Amino acid sequence: VQLVESGGGLVQPGGSLRLSCAASGFTFSTYVMSWFRQAPGKERELVARIFSSTGSTDYADSVKGRFTISRDNAKNTVYLQMNSLKFEDTAVYYCNAQLFRLNYWGQGTQVTVSS
Repeated sequence: VQLVESGGGLVQPGGSLRLSCAASGFTFSTYVMSWFRQAPGKERELVARIFSSTGSTDYADSVKGRFTISRDNAKNTVYLQMNSLKFEDTAVYYCNAQLFRLNYWGQGTQVTVSS
Protein backbone atom coordinates (compact mmCIF):
# COMPACT_ATOMS: atom_id res chain seq x y z
CA VAL A 1 0.00 0.00 0.00
CA GLN A 2 1.29 3.44 -0.91
CA LEU A 3 -0.07 6.94 -0.53
CA VAL A 4 2.16 9.57 -2.09
CA GLU A 5 1.34 13.23 -1.53
CA SER A 6 2.56 16.04 -3.72
CA GLY A 7 1.85 19.70 -4.38
CA GLY A 8 2.96 21.27 -1.12
CA GLY A 9 5.19 24.31 -0.98
CA LEU A 10 5.56 27.91 0.04
CA VAL A 11 2.71 30.30 -0.76
CA GLN A 12 1.77 33.83 0.25
CA PRO A 13 -1.37 34.53 2.28
CA GLY A 14 -4.38 34.58 0.00
CA GLY A 15 -2.74 32.22 -2.44
CA SER A 16 -3.72 28.75 -3.59
CA LEU A 17 -2.23 25.28 -3.72
CA ARG A 18 -3.52 21.95 -4.95
CA LEU A 19 -2.41 18.84 -3.13
CA SER A 20 -2.56 15.42 -4.75
CA CYS A 21 -2.38 11.97 -3.22
CA ALA A 22 -1.69 9.04 -5.52
CA ALA A 23 -2.77 5.70 -4.08
CA SER A 24 -1.76 2.17 -4.92
CA GLY A 25 -1.95 -1.30 -3.48
CA PHE A 26 -5.59 -1.30 -2.45
CA THR A 27 -9.07 -0.84 -3.94
CA PHE A 28 -9.08 2.93 -3.85
CA SER A 29 -12.71 3.41 -4.84
CA THR A 30 -13.97 1.62 -1.74
CA TYR A 31 -12.04 3.68 0.80
CA VAL A 32 -12.92 6.90 2.58
CA MET A 33 -10.16 9.32 1.65
CA SER A 34 -9.16 12.17 3.92
CA TRP A 35 -6.67 14.95 4.34
CA PHE A 36 -5.28 15.64 7.79
CA ARG A 37 -2.75 18.24 8.88
CA GLN A 38 -0.38 18.72 11.74
CA ALA A 39 1.15 22.03 12.69
CA PRO A 40 4.23 22.27 14.94
CA GLY A 41 3.30 21.61 18.54
CA LYS A 42 -0.27 20.68 17.68
CA GLU A 43 -2.17 17.44 17.26
CA ARG A 44 -3.01 16.05 13.87
CA GLU A 45 -6.46 17.22 12.79
CA LEU A 46 -8.94 16.25 10.11
CA VAL A 47 -9.15 18.81 7.32
CA ALA A 48 -11.52 17.16 4.86
CA ARG A 49 -12.79 13.75 3.84
CA ILE A 50 -14.70 12.28 0.95
CA PHE A 51 -16.78 9.14 1.16
CA SER A 52 -16.48 6.32 -1.29
CA SER A 53 -20.08 5.41 -1.97
CA THR A 54 -21.79 8.78 -2.14
CA GLY A 55 -18.90 11.11 -2.81
CA SER A 56 -20.19 13.31 -0.02
CA THR A 57 -17.71 15.46 1.83
CA ASP A 58 -16.96 16.81 5.29
CA TYR A 59 -14.75 19.76 6.19
CA ALA A 60 -13.25 21.23 9.32
CA ASP A 61 -14.93 24.50 10.17
CA SER A 62 -11.63 26.31 9.77
CA VAL A 63 -11.40 25.45 6.05
CA LYS A 64 -15.04 25.46 4.95
CA GLY A 65 -15.55 27.63 1.90
CA ARG A 66 -11.82 27.74 1.16
CA PHE A 67 -10.78 24.10 0.63
CA THR A 68 -12.30 21.51 -1.67
CA ILE A 69 -11.63 17.78 -1.56
CA SER A 70 -12.24 15.64 -4.61
CA ARG A 71 -11.33 12.20 -5.88
CA ASP A 72 -10.75 10.54 -9.22
CA ASN A 73 -11.33 6.83 -8.80
CA ALA A 74 -10.07 6.13 -12.32
CA LYS A 75 -6.72 7.65 -11.39
CA ASN A 76 -6.66 6.42 -7.77
CA THR A 77 -6.03 9.97 -6.69
CA VAL A 78 -7.51 12.34 -4.14
CA TYR A 79 -7.03 16.09 -4.31
CA LEU A 80 -7.23 19.03 -1.96
CA GLN A 81 -7.72 22.41 -3.58
CA MET A 82 -6.74 25.08 -1.07
CA ASN A 83 -7.70 28.68 -1.75
CA SER A 84 -7.44 31.87 0.29
CA LEU A 85 -4.65 30.35 2.33
CA LYS A 86 -3.91 31.79 5.74
CA PHE A 87 -0.86 31.75 7.99
CA GLU A 88 -2.64 29.26 10.23
CA ASP A 89 -2.92 26.75 7.38
CA THR A 90 0.81 26.12 7.67
CA ALA A 91 1.29 22.44 8.49
CA VAL A 92 2.33 19.08 7.18
CA TYR A 93 -0.62 17.69 5.24
CA TYR A 94 -1.23 13.94 5.26
CA CYS A 95 -3.34 11.78 3.03
CA ASN A 96 -5.34 9.03 4.72
CA ALA A 97 -7.25 6.02 3.42
CA GLN A 98 -9.71 4.26 5.70
CA LEU A 99 -11.98 1.26 5.35
CA PHE A 100 -13.38 -0.25 8.54
CA ARG A 101 -10.27 -1.12 10.59
CA LEU A 102 -7.86 -0.59 7.71
CA ASN A 103 -6.10 2.74 7.95
CA TYR A 104 -3.24 3.94 5.76
CA TRP A 105 -1.18 7.14 5.82
CA GLY A 106 1.05 8.97 3.41
CA GLN A 107 4.38 10.50 4.34
CA GLY A 108 3.06 14.06 4.31
CA THR A 109 3.75 17.19 2.34
CA GLN A 110 4.71 20.55 3.84
CA VAL A 111 2.52 23.59 3.23
CA THR A 112 3.94 26.89 4.41
CA VAL A 113 1.96 30.11 4.19
CA SER A 114 4.27 33.07 4.62
CA SER A 115 4.78 36.56 3.30
